[in-house]
Amino acid sequence: MPEPDVRLRALVVGGGMITQEVILPTLFQERRRGRIGEVLLASRRAATVRACQEMFPGEQLAGFPDPATSEPEASCPNAYLDALDRLGAEPALVVVATPDHLHTEVVLAAIERGHHCIVQKPLCLKVAEARAIRDAAREAGAYVLTDYHKRHDRAIRAAKTRFARGDLGEMLCGHAWIEERREMPLRWFVRWCDQSSPFEYIGVHYADAYYFITGLLPRRLVAFGQRKWLPTVGKDAFDAVQAVIEWRDGSVLYIQTSWVLPDGETALTKQGLQLTGTQGEYWADHKDRHLYFCTQKSGFEHFNPNFFKGYVDPDDPARIEWVGYGYDSILQGIKDVQRIVAETRGLEAAHALRRRRQMLEALEPLRALPTQAIVGTAINEAVRLSIANDSQYVAFDDALTPLPQ
Repeated sequence: MPEPDVRLRALVVGGGMITQEVILPTLFQERRRGRIGEVLLASRRAATVRACQEMFPGEQLAGFPDPATSEPEASCPNAYLDALDRLGAEPALVVVATPDHLHTEVVLAAIERGHHCIVQKPLCLKVAEARAIRDAAREAGAYVLTDYHKRHDRAIRAAKTRFARGDLGEMLCGHAWIEERREMPLRWFVRWCDQSSPFEYIGVHYADAYYFITGLLPRRLVAFGQRKWLPTVGKDAFDAVQAVIEWRDGSVLYIQTSWVLPDGETALTKQGLQLTGTQGEYWADHKDRHLYFCTQKSGFEHFNPNFFKGYVDPDDPARIEWVGYGYDSILQGIKDVQRIVAETRGLEAAHALRRRRQMLEALEPLRALPTQAIVGTAINEAVRLSIANDSQYVAFDDALTPLPQ
């Protein structure tokens, strides 16, 4: 299929770690390759915008609030609305990378203005909000992809492929673990870690991965959370959260999460997945890809070449080429939006809306659009609900509404 002749304008909302390390490098690379045009960044603080601009000195990056005219640390919660106004009426791409509890307002504002979205996982934290996003996206014919980049990890794709052809038989049980160094709540998420948890931030990756691999929906779960160390350093946040999820076929997945690993942990994220079926087993250490460095500067480091890494560009040794499943996930969204814009450009409004809806309906079984992303949102909400009710079971009705038992 030929590449659409479309250069998308792109707005990133949120200037934190994932924006700095993954989203902006991806957008700048795709600008060089002709898929992306102007890139804008909105954050609450001009200091954050300035930091991002200084990280990429050779790239044009318009900022909201503008660091040249704004107080560096003044909070500007509506800066993203100014940036949306700057985008204008032509359909554009909005990448939502705010703290999780702020996703909904940004996504709805982008949809209302006729734009398409890529949202960092999870889509949002409440099923009611996920339904509001789903309904708004359907009404407007808007593309809203949740960036579950683990779906693009070949280790996860291998499990999906082998399960689909029957090699594992029927699923029985599994164990996922994903834990991060304490720098996450104390450095990167220091302003809002108490409004999230390691399960909501990273554990949901493996809840979605199980759904992605098997196609199963959750029946009920029970969850546990511990606040022991972070409160001693002034953060009323969970150190660790665990959930046991029973799925509609009776299989069970245990997910173990934390974000207080020692600073000396050899990778930012320790993670893996084990699955047992009636005909086989899958086991993968997603941290140890059997590649490491040991340097005077950084000590011993496990190196994951598969997520998002920069390598010398074979066509231009002076440039870095970004590759990996973190890149592939965003690129998939960019390409989808390119096709939607290309196929509806110049059409009468009602005709364009019908065509967008047709294209989105075809993509719904294939992508983490709101009808799929609601699964992770429902599990996140149920985990919070279970912990709040003294670790009681929480069930899901047919519409995935969490219901305390």
